[in-house]
Amino acid sequence: MRIHAVHSLYDARLARSTRPFLARGGKVARCKFCMLREHLCICELKPQLESEAAFMLIMYDDEVLKPSNTGRLIADLFPDTFAYIWSRTEPDPAMLEVLADPQWQPYVIFPAEYGEPERVAKEVTLAPGKRPLFILLDGSWAEAKKMFRKSPYLNQFPMLSISPESRSRYQVREAVKDNQLGTAEVAARIVDVFGEQENARILDLWFDVFRESYLAGKLNRPLPEDSAIRQLQQEFQPEMAVE
Repeated sequence: MRIHAVHSLYDARLARSTRPFLARGGKVARCKFCMLREHLCICELKPQLESEAAFMLIMYDDEVLKPSNTGRLIADLFPDTFAYIWSRTEPDPAMLEVLADPQWQPYVIFPAEYGEPERVAKEVTLAPGKRPLFILLDGSWAEAKKMFRKSPYLNQFPMLSISPESRSRYQVREAVKDNQLGTAEVAARIVDVFGEQENARILDLWFDVFRESYLAGKLNRPLPEDSAIRQLQQEFQPEMAVE
C-alpha cells in the first residue's frame, strides 16, 4: 500500500502530542491508514488513477488526527498530494518551498465572496510547462476562515471557487452552511472544473465508500445492500465483487 503525505503527517503530528488525542470514538480500534473500524477497512479497495492535478492540504492543527477527515481521501487517489499543519507564525519551510516551485500554478480553493474580484479565477489557466496545485484549507469552517485570513503567503495566488448545486452527502459532521461540502467533495468538483471528469467521478465514488463505511461503524449498522463498495468492486476489482 502506498504511504502518502497525510499518513506521514498523521505520524508526525501524533509524535509531538503531549497528551492523547481524544476524538469522539477515540477508543475504537481503527485501521491506522483509512481510520475506519478495523473490520470495515477499505485500504485494499483503493483504486489507482493518473492526474495532472496536484493538491496541497493545509490542515488545522489536530484535523489530521480526526477519523472523520476526508482530506486523506484525496491523497489516497492523487499521487501528487502534499500535506502540512497550518501555523500562523511559523509556516512550514517545506510547504513554502513547494509553493515557490516553478512547476506549479497554485490556486487557493475558497469561496469567491472572501476574495477581491480581481483575484477570483473563473477557470484553470496554466502557463506552458506548469501543472495546477490546488490548495485546500482543511478544518472546520471557522478554522478554514481563520487560515484564509491569517496566511499572507497565500495572498499572491489566484482563488478558485465552486458553487455546489446540491447539499453535501457527508452526513458525518454537521455543516454550518447548507452548501458546505466535505474536503474531498470540494476536490472532486475542482477536478471536474479542471477537465478530468472521470477522476472527479472516481473521487466522488471513493468518498461514498468512506462515508458509508464510517457511518456503518459509527452507528453499528451493516453497509447498505447497494453500497458504494459494491460499485467500486464491480468497476475496479470485479474478481472481488459479490453479487
